[in-house]
Amino acid sequence: MSSTTLTTKPPPPRTKKPNYNLLHANPLPLTIRPLPPLIPHNPLSLLHVLYAYFFCRVPCQPQPLYTGVFNPATRSVNVTDTRSIQAFWNSGFFGKGSLSRSEPTWISRRRRALGVIGKDEALTAEEITERRRRERKEFKLERARAEKEKVQNQLAQEGKLDLPEASSSQEAASENKSVTFIFASSELPEAEEKKQQPKQVVDVEDLEHLQLTLEEAFFLMYGLGALKITGLEGNKPIEVRDALCLFRKYSYFPPLEDEAELHPDDTFLLNYVVYHHFRSLGWVVRPGIKFGVDYLLYNRGPVFSHAEFGIMIMPSYSHPHWASDIYRKKKESRPWHWLHGVNRVTAQVKKTLILVYVEVPPPQVIEGLGPTAMLKEYRVREVAMKRWVVSRNRD
Repeated sequence: MSSTTLTTKPPPPRTKKPNYNLLHANPLPLTIRPLPPLIPHNPLSLLHVLYAYFFCRVPCQPQPLYTGVFNPATRSVNVTDTRSIQAFWNSGFFGKGSLSRSEPTWISRRRRALGVIGKDEALTAEEITERRRRERKEFKLERARAEKEKVQNQLAQEGKLDLPEASSSQEAASENKSVTFIFASSELPEAEEKKQQPKQVVDVEDLEHLQLTLEEAFFLMYGLGALKITGLEGNKPIEVRDALCLFRKYSYFPPLEDEAELHPDDTFLLNYVVYHHFRSLGWVVRPGIKFGVDYLLYNRGPVFSHAEFGIMIMPSYSHPHWASDIYRKKKESRPWHWLHGVNRVTAQVKKTLILVYVEVPPPQVIEGLGPTAMLKEYRVREVAMKRWVVSRNRD
């Protein structure tokens, strides 16, 4: 009977995260300059505030504006210049990389694969998460092995289990055994030769661009005034009113013709009303197709925490104009098993389902109105759904 000592490997050092608080300090791609402080017992501070407000106002929009190109094939706005890509992602998490899952990181991953940068240089959020998950998995396996070995040693000491001496001695010998190879100075191993060779500098072209959804692009263009959108034909910018009409037409499949009639319950209008609503409240809104919802709401952004809420957009036709429209009334209702399925999925990923009802105005109300007056005619109602579980909600 023999017993072996319990040996556990020290946990590997954790991969250091970038300073996301500094990298994503601005919630929007705007430059906000606060007014001077107002001191109640100092009347001159009021003059300072008035002077700064009326005579020293600086536009918060970037100069020059960020640019994007509308692509009718993908029904998105493509941003190709590095300045605009970094501003949109770092300040508000707008868009996604065309060759990445979320953050545009293809160029960093490609350079690392070609050996231009080291394996620990310029790590992206996805790579850091993958490394930490792998380290956590290895740590759990090592902990399970150590616990199993501890139990076996305890049973062996109590005489309830016989450990083979040969295997124990062989394991101990293999752990303590070390072999040293000595090479002549003229014959270096291949690994040493590769280390001594200088790294080849490879010029990697960045083939990735940032894809903005139509709702994100219109919010940056109309809501913030920070984006200039052009067409594929030339560099002529698209006006806000024309962009609204264009995006509404491309929300249908196939896209509507120029002479086709637009409806107040267009997919783009309903989605943008909800998107603008939650962006105005300070939430980071991201597409939620991964979890079967329309949008996901983040408190600060994907790199800080998981999404807290899943948004499902529900058109509501409560105006008397829609009373005789059987198609829209049928569209307004949803079966119970659909709601149960969506609520179950969001509950499994620890998110709260929010049903957002958008009151659709009649066509004659919004006909001929501009974007601001048109959006004022829509109303938004929020209903929070939670899955009722007997063991948790017994009381």
